[in-house]
Amino acid sequence: MALSGMRGLSVFISDVRNCRNKEQERLRVDKELGNIRTRFKNEKGLSPYEKKKYVWKMLYIYMLGYDVDFGHMEAVSLISAPKYPEKQVGYIVTSCLLNENHDFLRLAINAVRNDIIGRNETFQCLALTLVGNIGGREFAESLAPDVQKLLISSSCRPLVRKKAALCLLRLFRKNSDVVNVDGWSDRMAQLLDERDLGVLTSSMSLFVALVSNNHEAYWSCLPKCVKILERLARNQDIPQEYTYYGIPSPWLQVKTMRALQYFPTVEDPTTRRALFEVLQRILMGTDVVKNVNKNNASHAVLFEALALVMHLDSEKEMMSQCVALLGKFIAVREPNIRYLGLENMTRMLMVTDVHEIIKRHQAQIITSLKDPDISIRRRSLDLLYGMCDVTNAKDIVEELLQYLATADFAMREELALKAAILAEKFAPDLSWYVDVILQLIDKAGDFVSDDIWFRVVQFVTNNEDLQPYAALKAREYLDKPAIHETMVKVSAYLLGEYSHLLARRPGCSPKEIFSLIHEKLPTVSTPTISILLTTYAKILMHSQPPDPELQNQIWTVYSKYESCIDAEIQQRAVEYFALSRKGEALMDILAEMPKFPERQSSLIKKAEDTEADTAELSAIKLRTQQQASNALVVTDQRPANGGPQVSHQLGMVMIPTTNDTNHTPVDQPLTQSNGALTVVDQPQPQPSGDILGDLLSPLAIEGPPGVSGHDTSLGADDALALARVEDPENTIKPIGDIAERFHSLCLKDSGVLYEDPYVQIGIKAEWRNHQGRLVLFLGNKNTGSLDSVQAVILAPSHLKLDLSLVPDIIPPRAQVQCPLEIVNLRPSRDVAVLDFSYKFGTQFVNNRLRLPAVLNKFLHPIQVTAEEFFPQWRSLSGPPLKLQEVVRGVKPMSLGEMANLFNSLRLMVCPGLDPNAFNLVASTTFYSESTRGMLCLVRIETDPADRTQLRMTVASADPTLTFELKEFIKEHLVNIPTAAKPSPPQQPQPPPIATSDPGALLAGLL
Repeated sequence: MALSGMRGLSVFISDVRNCRNKEQERLRVDKELGNIRTRFKNEKGLSPYEKKKYVWKMLYIYMLGYDVDFGHMEAVSLISAPKYPEKQVGYIVTSCLLNENHDFLRLAINAVRNDIIGRNETFQCLALTLVGNIGGREFAESLAPDVQKLLISSSCRPLVRKKAALCLLRLFRKNSDVVNVDGWSDRMAQLLDERDLGVLTSSMSLFVALVSNNHEAYWSCLPKCVKILERLARNQDIPQEYTYYGIPSPWLQVKTMRALQYFPTVEDPTTRRALFEVLQRILMGTDVVKNVNKNNASHAVLFEALALVMHLDSEKEMMSQCVALLGKFIAVREPNIRYLGLENMTRMLMVTDVHEIIKRHQAQIITSLKDPDISIRRRSLDLLYGMCDVTNAKDIVEELLQYLATADFAMREELALKAAILAEKFAPDLSWYVDVILQLIDKAGDFVSDDIWFRVVQFVTNNEDLQPYAALKAREYLDKPAIHETMVKVSAYLLGEYSHLLARRPGCSPKEIFSLIHEKLPTVSTPTISILLTTYAKILMHSQPPDPELQNQIWTVYSKYESCIDAEIQQRAVEYFALSRKGEALMDILAEMPKFPERQSSLIKKAEDTEADTAELSAIKLRTQQQASNALVVTDQRPANGGPQVSHQLGMVMIPTTNDTNHTPVDQPLTQSNGALTVVDQPQPQPSGDILGDLLSPLAIEGPPGVSGHDTSLGADDALALARVEDPENTIKPIGDIAERFHSLCLKDSGVLYEDPYVQIGIKAEWRNHQGRLVLFLGNKNTGSLDSVQAVILAPSHLKLDLSLVPDIIPPRAQVQCPLEIVNLRPSRDVAVLDFSYKFGTQFVNNRLRLPAVLNKFLHPIQVTAEEFFPQWRSLSGPPLKLQEVVRGVKPMSLGEMANLFNSLRLMVCPGLDPNAFNLVASTTFYSESTRGMLCLVRIETDPADRTQLRMTVASADPTLTFELKEFIKEHLVNIPTAAKPSPPQQPQPPPIATSDPGALLAGLL
């Protein structure tokens, strides 16, 4: 029977292989599927062996790419078989055919658990493999404790423990909230002492996942990781099977160094010294050899060691060794090694004090810019851009300009943008900057964005000494027989404004300038014609009294375009023609353009935004996964000043400014300092001896991108909870200001939420950790009953709300109590909404009211000492765990008033921690189901000269919590609710979301 069964499987496989075409194969497969379906219907007559044979056939058919939509139950049932061959087939086929959400998997949980807790190691391995491949939430809930016991069991063989570690890793990654790892620090420390390298490697994979989730709980494991690296580096007690091309377990080395990068620092001097010795050994002992496999393994270890060195920000000597080693790598012929060398050298630019060392390899990096591989060329460009400063800017920019002529089209736009940014940031003098931009436009006009030529026009307009030189260079480029249209634009603008400064030079008379520019008119597009018409008017204005021949030529052009179909060109032609007849009055009307308002370059702004986006990448990913918030706060009230410049009385648009439409321009003057163009930051007072200031990074973060009032990633319920709460057209108007009542209840736990002539809704709340109980008091104020009473909670996704039953009728002069249970799942500023409606006689009233279950209700103020504060502050280093922002538009108040505000928000002000008398430090603990109790630290730096702005730094161990708390505090600093004032009994209309009035903003959000 057994032989005939296996023969049937072999014959089927042979038949499929012998099919001449796809159609013949499909017919044979359909025939076999029909046969299997028939046999499964008569399952009572099937032995376990026959069932195994047919399930094998199903798996083979599935591997050929055909849908198998039956037989899953038979495969799952084989898991319970007592013999290994049938059980093995059940586990394998179930793993292949089913996913973690399949309903049939629930039927196998008990059988899988019996195998895991049994004493048969083979069955244990099969079960652990299945759970490690397709284990879902229900498997995690049922099996995680048993898998943990196997992992730490001293009686299990290493093979089982390895699989248990990887199985637990899968369950933790997929369902970290279900797998309980509290108190696992000691167990992980015990596992890291394991002598068997297989178990140790699997356990290290689990450890990396655990420490990435919460490194604070595993500080005791850090010395164990260093000892593992010491053991591997010295090749002590490493079995031959774990040595790969002479390298002791490179996989374990990489995982261990990756785990160490989740710890902010290594404080113990002995452990730190031992770690640096290991890193030194890796750096000194790695070189390029001929064997590709050995190279791959050794370089994997090396580059992870480099990442760890940069993370620890080690001594300058070790940094020098890293750069020297990378310098060797970028000089070898193997392209993959060169790529890795350039990429890691670019990453090292983020480390301080290595720029000068990297600049020694500038020649080799420039050589790589001409490599046949475009990936290497891109990495070289990034590295040159990052290492450029005042000392080498001329050399690098000139190299980029030379390379521009032969560069791939895929790179030219990026190349042109970076060359323009470097020329602006590090120009030794302004004339060189003009030369570079004009060369850039000449060589790569199609790839030069408008921002670049707008910027050079701004510089020339704002620097009188530069104007004759720029006009002369523009005149020289016009002599070329063929130039790009962008060059025509910039040359026409410059010569229109400043050609009169060249009048004494040969070939620069108004008539000659007009002839040069007019030659280009037939070749340009409509927008450029508009600029040329303006240039002609400027030339005519500067040549008063005008040359009759020149005047007639220009008038002829205007007459031609007076009937142009394009409205812009037609209007310019008509108005310039009329204005040019006014003679000397034209001098006043078309006077020189005024200086542009000084602002940060849009090019540099783009570069800074790109760098900030890279630094905030992890925060952005986390933020987009979480529910976005609609709580917008206006922090800068200054006018944009970003519109086009307009010629005085004419009202004609002369040239657009470089204001990036995605960003409010920052009024920062451009000056020349140390021979370079620099952006002068707004002065901020920095007190001497600022201990906290030394710990803070200088980043000013406006908030992760993608968090706006128009986020489309929300579900329907979330969008409803985030929507503005607008009253329907009720004829019954509320008594008092609803917004003020809500803000008042955000700071206290009892009061009136809503009142009108018929009903009053009061609130009394109690809060404990991440849970709260809020009682709604629904009171009928009249002698008639309230009918059709309904109260529905519209809950955001971060709150779990349970409202008790609300009666349909509230009797006269009666009060009903409705308890509301609240559980906070994770940090968020989104607000729950009460949709409340009732009927009184013929009147129907419906209101949506925000409930004061806000973020600060889950804060518990805590007083911290300097010994507790500073280690925690240092450990939370940089975004996304520590965010900093300059907040403008703050309501002026004294430091005492601000301390009172913080205390009302449940933030405990800690005096004496900051040596600066104008600063304020506060601490609190935030509670939610996801974060448990988490310490939050806040620092406020005020400006005594300007109470309307301050710098705020918020830190916690959870990126989402840090961002939400920062935004929450900012809302209350910018919009401080005032005490309730008497107001007429009418419903205030909510202002638009995009309001510029911070005092009215929060009132209109919901």
